[in-house]
Amino acid sequence: MMKYVMYILLAVGALAVVAEFFHASPLLIFIGAGLGLIPLAGILGDGTEVIAKYTGPRLGGLLNATLGNAVELIITTLALWQGAVNPAVRESSLLLVKASITGSIMGNVLLILGASIFLGGLKHGIQRFDRSQSGINMSMLLLAVIAISFPSIFSQAIDEVNHPGVEYLTLGIAAVMIVVYALSIVFTQRLGHVTEVSHDSGHAPAWSKRQAIIILIVATAAIALLSETLVGSVEPVVTQFGISEFFLGIILIPIVGNVAEHLVAVQAGMRNDMELSLAISWGSSLQIALFVTPLLVFISLALGNPMTLTFTTFEVVTLVAVSLIAAFISQDGESNWLEGVMLLSLYLIVAIAAFFVPV
Repeated sequence: MMKYVMYILLAVGALAVVAEFFHASPLLIFIGAGLGLIPLAGILGDGTEVIAKYTGPRLGGLLNATLGNAVELIITTLALWQGAVNPAVRESSLLLVKASITGSIMGNVLLILGASIFLGGLKHGIQRFDRSQSGINMSMLLLAVIAISFPSIFSQAIDEVNHPGVEYLTLGIAAVMIVVYALSIVFTQRLGHVTEVSHDSGHAPAWSKRQAIIILIVATAAIALLSETLVGSVEPVVTQFGISEFFLGIILIPIVGNVAEHLVAVQAGMRNDMELSLAISWGSSLQIALFVTPLLVFISLALGNPMTLTFTTFEVVTLVAVSLIAAFISQDGESNWLEGVMLLSLYLIVAIAAFFVPV
């Protein structure tokens, strides 16, 4: 049954591309492109896992970390490129990208981990996990939030004295974050804590290495095409329906970009495997915060649409709140369904606020 659902979603995505040429409703194009990205994300995950088996655990772990958020990276890169070639949408493209970063971190910790803890707690009662690894992840997430907050808090004061100073500060922080991310990979591999995540898409294709590489290339090309369609429909949707780029970026795009990992994390929690669920949700958040975000800073510079790490007050407050509540819930090495309710409640509060608060 799941296989046929994936085929249907792929067909919907293809129809969205066709509909763009016929100037159909931007909302239908946006929805169709988003749905079409879901099975492609799963295919990308399956192909990555096959390649990882041939390359070994160390390189395979790095490959998983690099491609784990490939869909969202492509979407945000195309948004930056669109802002570079069309100055009229430059500000809105930067807003969309930064909101997407915030939404990914928030979604992984609050929505996905919350759902995993809630559903797993209902089924198994109190669930336990490794406190030491959880503590390392919490510390790294707090570090990332502090790093992102510095330009946001001090940008106005710096700009009054040295106009390009904020951009230089952003580049410096981005470089440090990438180094920290690389060192964290070395650290976890040496401790033997690398977790190989299996993306269960309802089937287990026996691909050869060559087939997996070809499938990855084709899936990436299809993702790029659908992402371009998705990003191209954002501005008309915003104009026609009054839905802000900020809401699209902080809520909808992160769900689409990480749906494959989301499903696996929730399923792991329901199997009472909180170690895997935490590894996916925390790991994906750290990838976004410490790797994808600084990488986008350098990509934006190369595209001629520089992005600084100056987030809105709403985003900074959200990230701080996310890191704090996750730290308190994870510090004792145990979880229960009520803690899952707390995480999900905060996600809903932020989602409602993002819809109504003008940014």
